[in-house]
Amino acid sequence: MSRVILIAGAGGPAGQAVVRRFAELGDTVIGVDKSGAHGSLAVDLLDQEAVLGLAERVKAEHGRVDGVIHLVGGWRGSPSFAETSLDDWAFLHDLLIRTLQHVTLAFEPLLRASGDGRFAIVSAKAAERPTQGNAAYATAKAAAEAWTRAFAHALEGSSAAAAILVVTALVHDGMRAASPGKEFPGFTDVADLAAAISGLWDRPAAEVNGSRVDLTA
Repeated sequence: MSRVILIAGAGGPAGQAVVRRFAELGDTVIGVDKSGAHGSLAVDLLDQEAVLGLAERVKAEHGRVDGVIHLVGGWRGSPSFAETSLDDWAFLHDLLIRTLQHVTLAFEPLLRASGDGRFAIVSAKAAERPTQGNAAYATAKAAAEAWTRAFAHALEGSSAAAAILVVTALVHDGMRAASPGKEFPGFTDVADLAAAISGLWDRPAAEVNGSRVDLTA
């Protein structure tokens, strides 16, 4: 049976790769992006009421959701720790943490009701090994991981699971075209990320729930 998969952050290269992956698998894909790019639903994930309304709309139109993939991302850094801007922290807090909070709180009931639901975020190795130049980014990623693990704990005993996929950085064809000959060592291709996300359904929910899948190995 076709699954119903919601992709938050569907307008970016990673989001588009994940949209393509699930569409190729025959699933019903609901793309969500603040800009409404690529035909996605234009929803501001910083607006909690709007996100709750999105969950209600998905339930009304599709009856359920079987996967929510949270790909809202971004990066800001500084030359040194002393030069860290707390404006960057505020930006990353909203982008990487607040949107995640709104989405998980709104979609928990639908994921619980699914026969085999999955939730996933993409984190970064920086959360494990922060450097002075990415203090704000690494801290935001670490907080997003902690929130997702708490969500996984909430899903224990249900047929749904929440997982974290870890990359150093992502690469896509547009980046390769802009820098011909560049190798991008250690980067994860967005197509490989998409395959790893769809693979979360290959194992039982109890095995997936709370897992941290390292795609850099």
